[in-house]
Amino acid sequence: MKLFSFLFSRCRHMLVLTVITALVSGACNAGLIAMINRLLNDPNRNAVVVLAAGGFAALVIGKLATGLVSQLWLIRYSQQAIADLRHELVRRILGVPLRRLEQIGGPRLMVALVDDVNSLMQALLGFPTLTVNLAVLAGGAVYLTLLSWHMLVALTVLIVFGACCYRVFISAGFRSLVHAREAEDRLYANFRTLTDGIKELKLHQERREAYLNESLRSSTEEFQKHTVAAEIRFVLAHNWSHLLFYVLVGLILFLLPTFQHTDLKTMTGYVLTVLYLMGPLAGVMSSMAVFSRADVALQKIDTLGVSLGSQSGEATAGAAAPTSFSRLELKGVAHTYGSEASDDRFVLGPIDLTFRRGELVFVVGGNGSGKSTLAKIITGLYPPEAGEIRLDGVPITNANRDDFRQLFSTVFADFYLFETLLGLGTPDVDVRAAEYLAQLHLDHKVKIVNGRVSTTALSSGQRKRLALLTAYLEDRPFYVFDEWAADQDPLFKDIFYRQLLPELKRRGKTVLVITHDDRYFNLADRVLKLDYGQLMAAPAAELSFDAPTLATARQA
Repeated sequence: MKLFSFLFSRCRHMLVLTVITALVSGACNAGLIAMINRLLNDPNRNAVVVLAAGGFAALVIGKLATGLVSQLWLIRYSQQAIADLRHELVRRILGVPLRRLEQIGGPRLMVALVDDVNSLMQALLGFPTLTVNLAVLAGGAVYLTLLSWHMLVALTVLIVFGACCYRVFISAGFRSLVHAREAEDRLYANFRTLTDGIKELKLHQERREAYLNESLRSSTEEFQKHTVAAEIRFVLAHNWSHLLFYVLVGLILFLLPTFQHTDLKTMTGYVLTVLYLMGPLAGVMSSMAVFSRADVALQKIDTLGVSLGSQSGEATAGAAAPTSFSRLELKGVAHTYGSEASDDRFVLGPIDLTFRRGELVFVVGGNGSGKSTLAKIITGLYPPEAGEIRLDGVPITNANRDDFRQLFSTVFADFYLFETLLGLGTPDVDVRAAEYLAQLHLDHKVKIVNGRVSTTALSSGQRKRLALLTAYLEDRPFYVFDEWAADQDPLFKDIFYRQLLPELKRRGKTVLVITHDDRYFNLADRVLKLDYGQLMAAPAAELSFDAPTLATARQA
């Protein structure tokens, strides 16, 4: 199992301590069995009852103490291992190119971070119980050997036969768990549909019923089918082990005396020990289901980690991020991806384009022309598939792309609004934020205290203004706004184009604005037009002014 390799690599100290305490616990259990059997068959037990009672108490205390120690240490080490695993997964995810993360999908990432990690935690919590039960079984086997090695040989043959049958049940259950885990990814995707599309589902009865009765039901039933199949096989395996134990007891009681003379003490010891060991064996069998789930979860996490790692060559801990630039160049940059509706492939570029410090540039074009994709390439979120990006003559590669991204403050159309000003914890951040809140007409709605935003429950336009506030506080040299003004009222739209953008330009910021607001085109230094992935000059007829500096298709 990959699980035990994981445990050894993450919780080596816990494993050593658990094994030691389990061995002590197993020895205490074996001693208890021997003492109980001896007292039951000793006619002179009254003479040693005080000594036996003391030994009995010592063995019980030893068994309980070892179990307590192993569980306390487990809590410490297992939680640390799980926290480290989650942290490592998140760090890997942050190091993966955005395009690859979009292909993996949010549901798969969430299942790995939540359900898979929880399955591992359950296995870790059950590990001391498993080791103690195994130690008890080993101690019982040792005691049975002392009673009669001939009977132990017969018992071993029966156990090997039972283990082979048990393995068949477990293997089938393991395969069902793998299928159930795949179905869980699809189930989480349907949950994501519920949370993200709740308004559309409420507004359309037929869509809502189709979601419930087709999409959600099919994924739920598939997950249920494979989970039930796995549990049935685990239950069968569990009951099979119990059946073998009862068969063994029956053989000892009814068949063994016909082949071999066995004294009452030995027979009583065997029957008593076998019955005593049924509990630990049941515990081991139950642990197998938990450990099988954890092994499947770890394989999924490992597969996801490998796929993440194999796509990630970007350094994410640079110490020399640029704070300014003079010239940013795109040379022959192209990006290709397939259409979901057909086998056609959309090609953006090749594009030759230059941005200079302090420019205000508008990008226009129809829906699907590649404007947002171009913005993601410019900001380093999508690495170009062809061509290269140069910053002041230095090529941008995987080694410095993360540092390059620190040049940009952005508000994309699908922006995320944080509830705290993460990474902006300067001493005067609250004062600066208050000034921007007033400038953005949000001071009557939002307060920022100790870097925490009082509320994000705002209208779409107000949320975009709050995102703009964060961009202002970042104070980066290059700003990118993707249809920022689309949700603003006419008054604030005018403020954005005629006050805020010129102010950024006066501060020496380079600003790229994706927009459809042609009435403000005259405010830009350049207007770039994208037409199905190709950059071209914006015709004068599309502009509301006589522009002296229009973009050319292949501007150097």
